[in-house]
Amino acid sequence: MSNKVLVYSRFPKAMMVRIGQGFELMDTAGKPVSEVFAADQLSGVTAMVTAGGTPLGAAQMDLMPKLGAIVCYGTGYDGVDLAAAAQRRIAVAHSPGANASSVADIAVILMLAATRRLLPADDYVRSGGWSSAKPSPMMRPQAGMRGRRIGVYGMGEIGRKIAARAAAFETEVGYFSRSRHDVPYPYFPSLEALADWCSVLMIAVRAGADTQHAVDAGILKRLGADGHVINISRGSVIDQQALVAALADNTIAGAGLDVFEQEPHAPDALTALPNVVLTPHIGGHTLESHTAMQDCVIANLEAFFAGRPLPYRVLGLNPARTQLP
Repeated sequence: MSNKVLVYSRFPKAMMVRIGQGFELMDTAGKPVSEVFAADQLSGVTAMVTAGGTPLGAAQMDLMPKLGAIVCYGTGYDGVDLAAAAQRRIAVAHSPGANASSVADIAVILMLAATRRLLPADDYVRSGGWSSAKPSPMMRPQAGMRGRRIGVYGMGEIGRKIAARAAAFETEVGYFSRSRHDVPYPYFPSLEALADWCSVLMIAVRAGADTQHAVDAGILKRLGADGHVINISRGSVIDQQALVAALADNTIAGAGLDVFEQEPHAPDALTALPNVVLTPHIGGHTLESHTAMQDCVIANLEAFFAGRPLPYRVLGLNPARTQLP
């Protein structure tokens, strides 16, 4: 029985080494699948690995008529057309919680760097401004963490870890999500109410049609001139054009972003602003996270090829194939 697995997204080779030890990988290197493999090669593909944010729609699925499993490397699966997968009885799986600790860590790093203006401070030393006592408006005293109100938008595994970390800095933590959770933080009935209350808005919600540009000009205005927004979720959750305007005219004080509407993100108006801290989508990019995500990918693939239910199926989908046809 074939154990060929199509690698649909572009991954560094090091990430695929462990997976390649158990399966024969057909690597597209991130190129359109039909440009890399002929139709007869694709006709026998039954399982694939993809990055959750990579667009994967019905047309691509139809190139692989025997496809039975789409396994996402990471917790996200927003790029996969779930309705198309369900219609074709294709199981979709991911790596829930595998990188939650690392992503929560980067959220706190971005929060501290943005609120304490770490990058301007670094530049102040490197440029000689400090040694020459050069006045700098960016070096004015900023509010510390004690007593700050931290709003967490999304209370899944990552949101919970962010909240716990933020609380350790003597802050007040509140949250908004689609439903209440059994957590020791006050629940707000809407994102608007949360933005009115907090001074740092942490975005930890899944990407989807219901969260597209949920943080728009109105939400940013509610945060106020002392407010900050931190996004480690998906770039689509923030209206990036509105964010650039809010940062430029001081509607809000600053931002920390690990994700963007277009990735990789090229230099533009956003990158030119001094009151935003930017990282290249590295929230889950730690050795421990990659090992955990690979564990999930391997477990999902092994279960599929053995005809067992996938252990990390995306919940809420219609019953799908869990074995080879």
